[in-house]
Amino acid sequence: MQFHHRGYVSGDPRIQPLAGVGVDRPEELPDFVDVLIVGTGPAGMVTAAQLSQFPSVTTRIIDRRDGRLAIGQADGIQARSVETFQAFGFAERIIAEAYRITEMNFWKPDPQNPSHIIRTARAVDDPSGVSEFPHLLVNQARVLDYFAEFMAHSSARMTPDYGLEFQDLEIADQGEYPVTVTLMETAGDTIGRERVVHAKYVVGADGARSRVRDAIGCTLDGDQANHAWGVMDVLAVTDFPDIRTKCAIQSDAGGNILLIPREGGYLFRMYVDLGEVAEHDHGAVRHTTIEETVARANEILHPYTLDVKDVAWYSVYEVGHRLTDRFDDVIPEQLGVRTPRVFIAGDACHTHSAKAGQGMNVSMQDGFNLGWKLGYVLDGRSPESLLSTYSAERQVIAKNLIDFDKVWSAMMAAKPDELADPTELEDFYTRTAEFPAGFMTEYTRSSIVGGTEHQSLATGFPVGKRFKSAIVRRVCDSNPVHLGHLAQADGRWRIYVFADGAKAGESSPTADLADWLTSSSDSPILAFTPEGSDADSWFDVKVIYQQDHTDTDLMTVPSAFKPRMSPFGLVNLENAFGADREQDIFDLRGIDRAGAIVVVRPDQYVGAVLPLTATEELSEFFRSSLNQRAAE
Repeated sequence: MQFHHRGYVSGDPRIQPLAGVGVDRPEELPDFVDVLIVGTGPAGMVTAAQLSQFPSVTTRIIDRRDGRLAIGQADGIQARSVETFQAFGFAERIIAEAYRITEMNFWKPDPQNPSHIIRTARAVDDPSGVSEFPHLLVNQARVLDYFAEFMAHSSARMTPDYGLEFQDLEIADQGEYPVTVTLMETAGDTIGRERVVHAKYVVGADGARSRVRDAIGCTLDGDQANHAWGVMDVLAVTDFPDIRTKCAIQSDAGGNILLIPREGGYLFRMYVDLGEVAEHDHGAVRHTTIEETVARANEILHPYTLDVKDVAWYSVYEVGHRLTDRFDDVIPEQLGVRTPRVFIAGDACHTHSAKAGQGMNVSMQDGFNLGWKLGYVLDGRSPESLLSTYSAERQVIAKNLIDFDKVWSAMMAAKPDELADPTELEDFYTRTAEFPAGFMTEYTRSSIVGGTEHQSLATGFPVGKRFKSAIVRRVCDSNPVHLGHLAQADGRWRIYVFADGAKAGESSPTADLADWLTSSSDSPILAFTPEGSDADSWFDVKVIYQQDHTDTDLMTVPSAFKPRMSPFGLVNLENAFGADREQDIFDLRGIDRAGAIVVVRPDQYVGAVLPLTATEELSEFFRSSLNQRAAE
């Protein structure tokens, strides 16, 4: 963390100085806003948190509840989400309080006594080491708390507006605030009173029964629910030996349990199989009592017993896999004719089972993807066409998730003798680990994703996939740091310059690129950074030399990698690195020794891989997605 560059800070450095809409921010929801976000679940809160880093943008987030969520339905946190938490500044704190999954155990009927279950396999949770971050379990409410804190500490001082329920919206053909939204107050002394708010953009993150989705004519299509599960967060006394380990439990009677230990050492969650849902059930299964679900759990666990002492949360849900064909208000006939004004995210546009632990995780990536794009358009950094990439990118990802979850949830609900192979469930869990961990997302070519012509220069940074971090040594202080962990959710593009073999100060392609970055009118730093702003306000440019950090003279590192910070013109010395002796990033990530440029989007996905000499291509890449405004 860097601070003090604008003067000594005696308080919490995470609290950003007031700026923009954060100055004299009105307590009540104003009548006119830039972005209105409906729903304070994972998708909505991440969208709002990212937009809080654009203090020139008036963003408000509403919820029909009268206050924060006390206990959330979701609890699985995949490693990709923890990477995202790192960008928002709270990964270490949430890891400390969460339950960490290191393996999953599998229980099946004892062949010698099928009425009893026995442990048959243990599977390592991340056998391939896909991420340096762990797989966690923690209450969704705590995740939302951390994002709320991030928003409140931002220059915009954003906080949710509770007690407001979305009713309907209308979209005008023109006007500065073309979306008219009707709300109803649900708390306080004015329950039932209508409010009308005018917005430039609306984000519907209001769940599976989304009214925003209905208002723009989208429908969830797909498989109807055909299997029910009782879900309970409980404190209990039990003789089941793996109660503190994630387990898939299959019984001979045909019932299954997914056991999820929770944070704190005592609480755990059970997804208890309630069986097939009759065609004309009409929701009757949802009335299954907690007592019936506990009794069912004891049948499945036999010969072990479960004595439930306290129920923190209980619900019954039916598995259904449904998806909308678009994530915004632009119908197919209007593609390329107009840009979207209303977006949907999270469960509003994709629903699936909870077995793969993907609901909250994918929803947060929806919000991360959309938030910076809205910020760029409203801040004048990018044309409105950028917003069309949200639906194009995220709808495909949701489809892939649903296809995966259909297989996994069906296997979880199957009887042991219905599987083709006795080890099919655990083999599938291990073989597909990278997908549920969140690392199979790959965006295709667009204005913000380049081609793969130069992919061979950095094979470990596939274009369109998330930037996979590795350790480097900072030159100025010799500290080993994860390069990717330095990327904050601050809306900036990253330009990582992996140097050729020459040292700092020597004539080389790296030196030529650095000179171009600080002197050419085609340089993205000069072409797009607003006049009077810090040199790194839009672009975070870092250099990684092949030599050990002790072989790099910091004073010879080009100024492109040592930007000056206003108002005192201080020099940022923390953007130059050497390769770590034991974990050379060039070897780990397949970086050509001739060097490479790796461009990373604000949401941590690789936008381009280019040669050090490809200044024209680098310039063109940013011209396709940014508005030139250096002369302001």
